[in-house]
Amino acid sequence: MEPMGTHLRRREGLGGEPEERPSGEGNTETHRAPDLVQWTRHMEAVKMQLLEQAQEKLVELLDRAIWEAIQSHPPQDRPLPSPHPAPLSKTQKSSFGRRKVFVVRKSLLDELMEVQHFRTIYHMFIAGLCVFIISTLAIDFIDEGRLVLEFDLLIFSFGQLPLALVTWVPMFLATLLAPYQALRLWARPRAGGAWMLRAVLGCVLLAAPAAVLCVLPIHVAVKHELPPASRCILVFEQVRLLMKSYSFLREAVPGTLRARGREGIWAPSFSSYLYFLFCPTLIYRETYPRTPSVRWNYVAKNFAQALGCVLYACFILGRLCVPIFANMSREPFSTRALLLSIMHATLPGIFMLLLIFFAFLHCWLNAFAEMLRFGDRMFYRDWWNSTSFSNYYRTWNVVVHDWLYSYVYQDGLWLLGGRGRGAAMLGVFLVSAVVHEYIFCFVLGFFYPVMLMLFLVIGGLLNFTMNDRHTGPAWNVLMWTLLFLGQGIQVSLYCQEWYARRHCPLPQTTFWGLLTPRSWSCHA
Repeated sequence: MEPMGTHLRRREGLGGEPEERPSGEGNTETHRAPDLVQWTRHMEAVKMQLLEQAQEKLVELLDRAIWEAIQSHPPQDRPLPSPHPAPLSKTQKSSFGRRKVFVVRKSLLDELMEVQHFRTIYHMFIAGLCVFIISTLAIDFIDEGRLVLEFDLLIFSFGQLPLALVTWVPMFLATLLAPYQALRLWARPRAGGAWMLRAVLGCVLLAAPAAVLCVLPIHVAVKHELPPASRCILVFEQVRLLMKSYSFLREAVPGTLRARGREGIWAPSFSSYLYFLFCPTLIYRETYPRTPSVRWNYVAKNFAQALGCVLYACFILGRLCVPIFANMSREPFSTRALLLSIMHATLPGIFMLLLIFFAFLHCWLNAFAEMLRFGDRMFYRDWWNSTSFSNYYRTWNVVVHDWLYSYVYQDGLWLLGGRGRGAAMLGVFLVSAVVHEYIFCFVLGFFYPVMLMLFLVIGGLLNFTMNDRHTGPAWNVLMWTLLFLGQGIQVSLYCQEWYARRHCPLPQTTFWGLLTPRSWSCHA
């Protein structure tokens, strides 16, 4: 019998030997465990906050150091800086501190895929694709007694693809040659009237490719009645090449004009411009951080995933949208039918949003980044964690956001003297909404300003009302709810208009007939 006061409880040690500890020790650890977990979580949150603040300060200091180094040690073919440079204003410092900096980093999903729990979510989406395939095979077997996958929708969407690819060649050549040659003309030393002639010739050189980019794809799409996917290729390349051309001239012309007084010609190298036209960014730099080698298995994997997303989208449209909306225009219009169609379209709509994000912003851009050894893979941020639409717009598509921020918002602030932040932000929404509506109009072949209203009016209001001051899980739930409804509205209204224009063609083509939504009056 053990003496009093020495009540000991036996436990197993690491080596399997029995150990003894006081009987009250387990209760103490039990009470201490929740406090330790809570304290650990608090310290992790403090650590992340400190790291974010330190990273912002470090980027600002490095940007300033690089700028001062460039000004202190210019190349031989650049003009010397003034010995007494004018101090930067507060607005200029703020704009310079937010200048796009490229660093070697992986895409966020590549980092998350290293976690087994996140890979399981990815596997769930693959399982969903398998279910769609099995469902298609089962329905075909029951209805027609055969096991054949139908790809009619895919074949129709990518019809006349060779014509779209041939049209892309002159678009690319115009973008490749004209802006660079115009820049070289402007880079020549000033020589009286000769320089004025070169300036005019440079403007003509820029006008020619702009006309090719703006007119040629529209002419080909309308004349040959290209289907949606082929139109999508042309309009995306049209917008991409225009944005890249503007960025190249916006970044290179100021330095070229400053250097033109010296002997010789200073202009960016042609190879750097050619690389920029293919690399997955819309912000021009003479050099970018590069990775040491190309992982061709990674390239093949991303292209295969992009192709899988295209097949996934076709199955979603064929199984969840076409059966519902194909005959909807034949029925009398009612508010109940419209609301039910919007609710039905929310699920395929959000699936389409996720597929577009994963196929293009992750797979497609990462494949080209890997082939070109482009180091900065931050094409998006964690937009799915957003608790405000202002943060969602900044993180959903970082590639386009960087262009809009650099050349619309910052340049707008500069033109307004740094006092019109709201006007500059409104300009960003206006440009983005008009371009998005133009893309939808080009791809679908009709004007129906659903995207314009959702993006400019509702999106603008949500950007100013659901701002970064709102945090917490409830706001993230609200953001996702509004995303579901917005995608449902887009899919429902655009599908109704698509089939209405096929069931109720105009007897005579008029301007107002092209602009008036056909789904409002079609009851064929």
